[in-house]
Amino acid sequence: MNDLSDLLAPDAIIVRLPATSRRHALQAMTDALAKAAGVDARAAFEAVLMRERLSGTGMGEGVAIPHAPVAGITRPTGAFARLETPQEFDALDARPADLVFMLLAPPDRGGDHLKALARVSRLLRRADVREKLRAARGAEEIYAVFVGAVRSDAA
Repeated sequence: MNDLSDLLAPDAIIVRLPATSRRHALQAMTDALAKAAGVDARAAFEAVLMRERLSGTGMGEGVAIPHAPVAGITRPTGAFARLETPQEFDALDARPADLVFMLLAPPDRGGDHLKALARVSRLLRRADVREKLRAARGAEEIYAVFVGAVRSDAA
């Protein structure tokens, strides 16, 4: 598939998340994503927190991609949030993240998890995509960026 429509749950897009900490942002995102994916929110949150303790998931340029394997997930599934106040995700450039894409994946399909993570990372490394995500006015526009940005690469 050439876009991220197979990964991003449209009802797990948070346009303006008023998070006061990284933990708060992760909690809100796992709640939304767990609901969309039909898995236990507490288990998802604990898995993401455990992964964050290993090393931060900030990739720089104001982007973070927290991710974890979670029991009950049948395929890699993601949520996206634009944080009102950027939060520290331990990026190499020390810049706090305002664009956060959370990815949950089945624990027994590590290859799928890594491929999905690479796809999201590749897309969010693009300055034009980050700019469009920051300028988007609603969830539909954000979703369109994730779907349309990759399609334009394929042409």
